[in-house]
Amino acid sequence: MIGMAADGEPLLLIAEVFGPTLQGEGPSTGRPAMFVRLSRCNLSCTWCDTPETWDTTRFDLRRHTTAQTSARLAETVLHADVELVVITGGEPLIQQRRLVDLLDLLLAAGRRIEIETNGTITPEPGLIRPGVRFNVSPKLPGSGLPAHRRLVPTALKTLAAADSVCKFVIAPAHQEIDLAEADAIATAYPFREVWLMPEATTHTDATAGLRALAEPVLARGWALSPRLHITLWEGQPGR
Repeated sequence: MIGMAADGEPLLLIAEVFGPTLQGEGPSTGRPAMFVRLSRCNLSCTWCDTPETWDTTRFDLRRHTTAQTSARLAETVLHADVELVVITGGEPLIQQRRLVDLLDLLLAAGRRIEIETNGTITPEPGLIRPGVRFNVSPKLPGSGLPAHRRLVPTALKTLAAADSVCKFVIAPAHQEIDLAEADAIATAYPFREVWLMPEATTHTDATAGLRALAEPVLARGWALSPRLHITLWEGQPGR
């Protein structure tokens, strides 16, 4: 359970805050950004690269989590003179009611915000506002999860109607079935933009994945996203 500070202010569960670095994926690829990684997730993808935010079978989550107020978190983030703030996870919308105050502080300081979400939780109205974009990444069969866990139509419908883009991670070993489901989701939910990117943890795998996805992207008129942080730094912490 998420607690309260001594003065009653809600606390956010944080896995890490890092930057300035470069946004490695999607429409803001290559732009300087501060990252706020929230702890906890409602999914358990087989290829997840941040299992310390949710996997209690391998990690003591208490050792990988700090609890911070929105005011203190904003102070840390705003110390860097960077316009873009990316809120990621885990799954940030698990803590969405406690995110509203943080967004207030960041937007008032002139920051632009991207919230990265798996698309299974409907965002509350307080998160849907100018200056906030959702990068929605519905999980596909290659994630190893059943469809009823990873696809929530009501949430996807709300997110598609907001300022949002759709970003699919394609597992190389499941490319054909992943692409078929990506087609179905993109048809059912009219996201403003659709991006494909390869599942990868090394520069070599990322490059091979991009080559494999180039023609499918061209055939669909979508966009191809690199994994820039992997190309530059692979698994280096804080990048």
